[in-house]
Amino acid sequence: MWLLKAAIFFVLFAFALNNQEAVTLHWFFGARSNAPMVLVLLLTLLLGVALGVLVMLPLWWRARRVRTAPDRPQPAVTSPAEASQAPALMPLSAPDIEPPQPSKAPAHGL
Repeated sequence: MWLLKAAIFFVLFAFALNNQEAVTLHWFFGARSNAPMVLVLLLTLLLGVALGVLVMLPLWWRARRVRTAPDRPQPAVTSPAEASQAPALMPLSAPDIEPPQPSKAPAHGL
């Protein structure tokens, strides 16, 4: 694993050494600044990662809140012996809905 990390470091280091030329950044209202290209690329990468994390935070918080919601009962089974004695789950049903009753109307003769 350390060999992979060292290879990645050397590739990035060589990239930085090859991109030391100054670039001109043209900002709004005619403002300009000069910076090394590798620094501009690094700052752009960091800004993109920060914005990505910022956009994902609400989704991560919502997923964590759903996962740790207190309204969901957690099973209290702690051992396999207790699991074999646990009652089976009952199927969900709607007790307030009655099944349709057969019609008591007289049958018409054919």
